[in-house]
Parts: sequence; C-alpha cells; structure tokens
Amino acid sequence: MTHLNDVNGLITRMAEKLDTLTRDAGRDNPAMIGIHTGGVWVAEQLHERLGISEPLASLDISFYRDDFTQIGMNPVVKPSQMPFSIDGRHIILVDDVLHTGRTIRAAMNELFDYGRPASIMLAVLVERDGRELPVEANVAGIHVKLQPDEHIKLSGPDPLELEIKQVT
Repeated sequence: MTHLNDVNGLITRMAEKLDTLTRDAGRDNPAMIGIHTGGVWVAEQLHERLGISEPLASLDISFYRDDFTQIGMNPVVKPSQMPFSIDGRHIILVDDVLHTGRTIRAAMNELFDYGRPASIMLAVLVERDGRELPVEANVAGIHVKLQPDEHIKLSGPDPLELEIKQVT
C-alpha cells in the first residue's frame, strides 16, 4: 500500500491552474460542481481557494451510470444539489479520480438534464491510465500510472488522503 502525500499541495496547484485557465479564457464567475463523494471533497477545497461566489453544487450520478444495473438493487444514492441555473454558465466539474471516463460521461449527462452550460472545464485530483472513453481533464493534480491490480482511493473529508491499494 503506497500513500500519496501532500494532497493539500496538489489542490493548491490545481487552484492556481484553474484560476489561470478561467482568466485566460475570459470565463468570469464560473460555477463549481463536485461529483459525489470524493469530487465534492476536492471541490470544497478548490471552491474556497478560488473564492467562487456561487454556492458549491454536487452531483450524485448513480442513476446515470452505464453500469447502474450491475451495481445492485440498493445503491447508496444521495440527491444532487444544484442551487443555481447552469444555462449559459461556465462550469468547473470536479472529481477525485479520472480513470475510465465513465463517471465524467454520466456527470455530463446529468448536467445537461439541468440545462445547457456555456462550457465545462474538468478538474481532477488524480488522472490515471486506463481510459475507456475519450475524456481528458483540463486540470489534474497528479498523473499516475498504476498496475492492472492497483486501485487509487481518496479518503476524507478531513484530512483528505490518497492511497494506492492492491485489488484482490
């Protein structure tokens, strides 16, 4: 089991990159949405560091997953919280780990049920190999290459810690 240290430093660098990207693209007053659960934890930190005026939104994409029927009859589902209109807004979508791309696809499907954003920028704490869909983060805290039997997990919310575990 390997621990990835300095999650706080990764989030600080992510905030700096996001601030530069949004300013350079002229995307004033973006709204931030975290994907439940780990993405919300990361988004809380980024939201505070960027001083975003809109409240933080959260998505639970459980019903939008393409493997929903395979995860069982009683998945733990929490309601999404969308305290603002996303129509015409610049959105920063945040997740903890980008792996296959399927979670991000599901999140974008749910977002478009709420409206039509002007743009979506993706920020992830960890971008790992193993993509199955053509999804790429605009900002990643760290890029890791893992073995097929390894899995990365964020625990939190206080403190936020990353660890790589062997899948058995």
